[in-house]
Amino acid sequence: MLVGRIWTLRRDYPRLTDPQQFKDWGKRGTARVMFANWIEPADDGRSALVSETRVEAFGAQGRIGLAAVRPLVGAFHNLIGSDGIEAAIRLAEREPSGTHH
Repeated sequence: MLVGRIWTLRRDYPRLTDPQQFKDWGKRGTARVMFANWIEPADDGRSALVSETRVEAFGAQGRIGLAAVRPLVGAFHNLIGSDGIEAAIRLAEREPSGTHH
């Protein structure tokens, strides 16, 4: 989870201490982002890694900032962490059920 002005290079994101702070976040001119990753069984008996990201912008400045980075994310999302994801899938497929860390 991440909140703040995610389009800046300053990385001055507020540090949240509990999930309720994330849920309640709504400061104008910012956004909140939730990243989720999990493994589901695939139709062929193997495992599939599922990733989902949700972003919500607050206020006009938040929508403008988010719109500014959207083309970059769209252009490069397939390059972000693909080696790590492939390694995680290989590891998950080797481990017996119920022993994931």
